[in-house]
Amino acid sequence: MGQRLSCGASHESAFFSAVEFGDLASVEMLLERDPVLVQKTTVFDRHSALHIAAANGRIEIISMLLDRSVNPDLLNRHKQTPLMFAAMHGNISCVQKLIQSGANILMFDSIHGRTCLHYAAYYGHPECLQVILFAACTSHVAVSWGFSRFVNIRDGKGATPLHLAARQRQPECVHILLDKGALVCASTGGYSNVRQGRQTPTDDTEILMFDSIHGRTCLHYAAYYGHPECLQVILFAACTSHVAVSWGFSRFVNIRDGKGATPLHLAARQRQPECVHILLDKGALVCASTGGYSFPGSTPLHLAARGGSLDCTRELLAWGADRLQTDASGRIPYTVALKHKHGACAALLNLSSAEPLVWPSPFKFIGELNQEVKSMLERALMEANREREKNILKGTAYSLPSPSHSEDAMDDNVSEISDTNLCCICFDQACTIEVQDCGHQMCAQCTLALCCHNKPNPTTASLAAPVCPFCRSSIAQLVVAKVKNENDTGHAISSSKLRRSQKSRTFSEGSSSFKGLLAVGSFGRIGDRGSGRIAVENEWVDKA
Repeated sequence: MGQRLSCGASHESAFFSAVEFGDLASVEMLLERDPVLVQKTTVFDRHSALHIAAANGRIEIISMLLDRSVNPDLLNRHKQTPLMFAAMHGNISCVQKLIQSGANILMFDSIHGRTCLHYAAYYGHPECLQVILFAACTSHVAVSWGFSRFVNIRDGKGATPLHLAARQRQPECVHILLDKGALVCASTGGYSNVRQGRQTPTDDTEILMFDSIHGRTCLHYAAYYGHPECLQVILFAACTSHVAVSWGFSRFVNIRDGKGATPLHLAARQRQPECVHILLDKGALVCASTGGYSFPGSTPLHLAARGGSLDCTRELLAWGADRLQTDASGRIPYTVALKHKHGACAALLNLSSAEPLVWPSPFKFIGELNQEVKSMLERALMEANREREKNILKGTAYSLPSPSHSEDAMDDNVSEISDTNLCCICFDQACTIEVQDCGHQMCAQCTLALCCHNKPNPTTASLAAPVCPFCRSSIAQLVVAKVKNENDTGHAISSSKLRRSQKSRTFSEGSSSFKGLLAVGSFGRIGDRGSGRIAVENEWVDKA
């Protein structure tokens, strides 16, 4: 902290050094010789002995100084108190002692306009945060100022402690603040929403305040700085709080800052694929356009292309981002990627390249998708699109990969898989997903392909709910397939023989491995591989 360098006289320098290193005996001896030392401060920053002790966690020296009636709210050059220093450095015992001695938790510094609560949240000290919040509950603050108002106290730039904790990736602090009533929808800054005639959806006028600079919420901060843990905590709080009822959870996920950017726009621009995935999974609009942020009219895909993030581009395309959508200047994402010399992104976004598989809308009709099944389907989708990308980035024609093993080796693999119930559609993968209520099973790749290529009804333009390809009954739910027990061994073996025969016949006809089914992006090829029944039923679904 530069105390020794900034002190003038040698005895003052010795005094501050003793305080810094916690040498209580030396501090007491120097004060006996010169009691005025307790009132001295460093030359430049005007730090008192109490500031230095608080910053370095010297609780014994703090207690001794407070016993000598030193003011606990001494200010340095930037109007920072010892309590702010203790909270900043996470010295919990010092925070407790200073508060017990009457330190004011409502003091603001002159640098950022922050309180001790802001400092504890910013630097990620949950214990200090708890102590300060408890003090606010039990002190005059709760009566004269209001506890809820204190939890959402703003600094000089309009940021609440929750904003700072989200920005600095402090999930524990985010959780504590939300638990104590921090406003999950509070935006940074002042009252420009009133000046611009915006209407707030609730009586709490603080919830939707936008400033003229950013107007961002804690959700924007967590997305912008790439903190998925904080993002999850904030979204869970919004889901379970009054926000979901009074304002709508979907509206909150797509909340815009002062320049019209949603959290998804910011995450895509800052190359934060984990945050992009979380936001899309929670209902973020993949094709939403910005207002004045970046280039007007930019979608998240434009911003990912601008930043050259392959991971963000891949994620957005898998959730249905439109490669043809233009910004206000008439540019498509491909043009943006080319302009910024991101060749790999440009290759994926090139309209002449194969369409990626998209997370299928029909799954929205299947109740609450089992989380484990959802993970399987997501993996299958990403694997398929990675195969597509591999071919595009190599500059080769997009086609199914050629089999790399002999027929005998493939038959051996099929034999091993058949014990866990080989998929009767592709004859290549083990069944991992079971359809309810009919109980038929298939692999994740085939399940995904069935739903990805279900065409909308031409009369209503709406997607029909997916049906089981075996019995044509509606799919009520998808669950993880059950592994066959020993009693089913005989059936499994006979099925294995049948499938090996089918597999051999298929390969002898010159078809390639079915592992590339999804990479091709055309479920219609199943008709060339499997039984006629499957092809007919798939056609029936398409016409529905």
